[in-house]
Amino acid sequence: MTNPTNPNAQQQYKSSQSGRFVVPGWMNLIEGTPDAIEIQLDLDKSDLSRTQACLLIEYWATNEDITLQSILPVRAFGANQDGWCMLIPARGRVLIRAIDTAPNPPLLASQWINIDPATQPGTTVHVKVDFPDPAKAAANNLQLNN
Repeated sequence: MTNPTNPNAQQQYKSSQSGRFVVPGWMNLIEGTPDAIEIQLDLDKSDLSRTQACLLIEYWATNEDITLQSILPVRAFGANQDGWCMLIPARGRVLIRAIDTAPNPPLLASQWINIDPATQPGTTVHVKVDFPDPAKAAANNLQLNN
């Protein structure tokens, strides 16, 4: 499902399905269980200039077992215009948290993706990441506290 992008680069792969870079470590997560789903991270272009933002990504094979956790800085999207993805088996859960600590208060959003074991191999899931404008987010928080 993937091809090395550079034979001299360590652990840097591209999806043969989409051409996106695979977040390092995000393939062959469970020994003996094939990768079946490609989760594509689609960052809004207006967020490419964020310096403190990152995505915290977790894969849970079971509700009790966190299998993998990674941090993907938003600036990685500026360096790779094709985008990023993760390859996972057709089971478990994925938690994606978008975090930007620069504004005050910080921005945080999270989303669980529950994977149906009957999902067809080759399925693609798109996760759109669009941070709110920090000034508007802070103003909305102030309104909620009134």
